[in-house]
Amino acid sequence: MRNWSNWVLLASSLVLSLILGELFVRIFLGDGITLFPRYQAAATYGEFTIRRLRPETTFWHTSVDGSWKFTVNEQGFRDDRDFAYDKRDDTLRIVVLGDSHTQGFEVRQDHTYAAVIERYLDSRGLESEVINTGVSGFGTAEEAVFLEYEGLRYHPDVVVLGFYANDFDDNIKSDLFRIKNDDLVINKTAHVPGVRILKFHNAIGPLRWLSENSYLYSLTMNTIWETFKSALLSRKRERLELAVATGEANSYQKRLAARLIERIYRLCKENGIIFIVVCIPQTHGVEDFRSSIPDDLLAYFERNSDALILGEKVLSPYRHIAEFHLPHGQHHISELSHMLLGVEVARVIQQLVAPGSIAPEEVRSLLWTPGSDAERAIDHLPN
Repeated sequence: MRNWSNWVLLASSLVLSLILGELFVRIFLGDGITLFPRYQAAATYGEFTIRRLRPETTFWHTSVDGSWKFTVNEQGFRDDRDFAYDKRDDTLRIVVLGDSHTQGFEVRQDHTYAAVIERYLDSRGLESEVINTGVSGFGTAEEAVFLEYEGLRYHPDVVVLGFYANDFDDNIKSDLFRIKNDDLVINKTAHVPGVRILKFHNAIGPLRWLSENSYLYSLTMNTIWETFKSALLSRKRERLELAVATGEANSYQKRLAARLIERIYRLCKENGIIFIVVCIPQTHGVEDFRSSIPDDLLAYFERNSDALILGEKVLSPYRHIAEFHLPHGQHHISELSHMLLGVEVARVIQQLVAPGSIAPEEVRSLLWTPGSDAERAIDHLPN
């Protein structure tokens, strides 16, 4: 009997401690915590195995700024619809590549810039189908793999790539490609960090519930996750003998990103696809921002795309008067930023696929060289 009493006392103490810990975290740390269940799974595309969203999943992402519902279709895209590989001849199909900003963290599903592009084009008489393939944590390397081995199967007319500043680090972490003798080469064919753990975790209902509802549990999970991400980046940097991160991309990271953009552009040109790059501004305070593409790479990105849209130019008329990134949580771009970027991308698409249908002055942020060819790629890259 005494043993049972001891066990009951121990269990009661543990439950009470967890409740008190949950209250403490909610009250004192809640503004900086994001409740985001990580539903990612492995997907094999050709010879590569990378991540995708767990198909046919619904979950909620919550922070002090709000709560957002995610619905994932059977292909692993954030969408209520499923997409067949074949498309109708009268439909303009657009594949959007990117990371968590493109996927739409901290944004309603029908307010991502991908969704805005589709609504805008439809409202202008261009029947379109926009497939948002963004995956949190993706870099340009994984986006290139997805497009080459899976995205092309959807027969897109246009490919839009959302480039964000952390792509430089994410390309190093995935290590799928490296530059050797000034050439981009495949280094390995698999990158699925944490997927095995997530598969086990997400098979347990109570743990899934905690990931969407408990601040204490999310604090613990987020801390562990970020620690492993930082450790992975440090190991990759050491192997590549790169300088310690300073918050700015080093020359090797710039060259790697540039070569990956060139690879995607060549692929699009070979398949008759329009390729648009959108520079998603990085936060520099809630009401301010800065470019994700360094100045010394702008010419290279411009020449290796049919259009380069600079997000900071799109948002600049509203600088210091609106919130462009969420003030708490993970500081992703706001619904306002998604709307402005989406409209601008749609205008550029409209100008490219239906010349004369829109006045050129309406395309304010376009850096575009008509008739660009991958062979005209700029010769100089950062050393």
